[in-house]
Amino acid sequence: MTSVWKQSYAARTANFANPAARALLETMERKKTNLSISVDVTKKADLLAVVDAVGPDVCLVKTHIDIVEDFDADLVEQLTALSKKHDFLIFEDRKFADIGNTVSLQYAAGVHKIASWSHITNAHLVPGPGIITGLAEVGLPLGRGLLLLAQMSSAGTLARGEYSGECVRAARADSTGFICGFIATQRVDELFPAEQHAQDGSKDFLVLTPGIGLDVKGDGKGQQYLTPEEVVRNRGSDVIIVGRGIYGALLSEEGRKDRTQALEKVREQAQRYRKAGWEAYLQRLA
Repeated sequence: MTSVWKQSYAARTANFANPAARALLETMERKKTNLSISVDVTKKADLLAVVDAVGPDVCLVKTHIDIVEDFDADLVEQLTALSKKHDFLIFEDRKFADIGNTVSLQYAAGVHKIASWSHITNAHLVPGPGIITGLAEVGLPLGRGLLLLAQMSSAGTLARGEYSGECVRAARADSTGFICGFIATQRVDELFPAEQHAQDGSKDFLVLTPGIGLDVKGDGKGQQYLTPEEVVRNRGSDVIIVGRGIYGALLSEEGRKDRTQALEKVREQAQRYRKAGWEAYLQRLA
């Protein structure tokens, strides 16, 4: 049987009931991009400037909204407007990791009210399946999607082996469709195939892979980089997540002196990664 990831993004849309997953696949096919940018900056103006610069080239914008020092409701409004302007989805990389009741409050309420604007979020399975229930109570009625952190790209990560297998089993057991995939460095669903008698073995999942780099192998802080070709063509990942490799020019000394030129470099890098990711996808379909 052909691996599901050998199918086109357009064909796989029918495999998902989750509205966010379907919207992401449709966006990827429509824009011909499997690139997600991780905008890990601490200023509202920088976040919005980067997103506006790369918006035409990405399918997904990943945020860490809690690091933005001058966060306000206007940031959410502008980010949402850019999502519509440039046709991309938003993924708040919250990495929920608490009991069900707590995460439901963290997701719906507080300062950030994540569920109200983020199409996709993610969670660790360490607390057990209650975390899925708590998040689903909030996200499902809003058409949101959840990714489980089955693997991580940092050196020494404990998210591997049997823990990764438990994430896959939890996703297969989810009857609501709220779980739409994994953060992982490969097709973890194929590493842990379903039991022969199970009826959930045919489920399709999105795999999003962080730690993508074309120029460097690491950052000195534990991050390990892989190329788009390796993760998309060879490992079956669906979306490549790139951060500093795209927006790094804005944070450089030169970027602080000439913001306009820095943002042009940011655009060029986004186009470069978009091209590499999409070519790797076409190669895996061939």
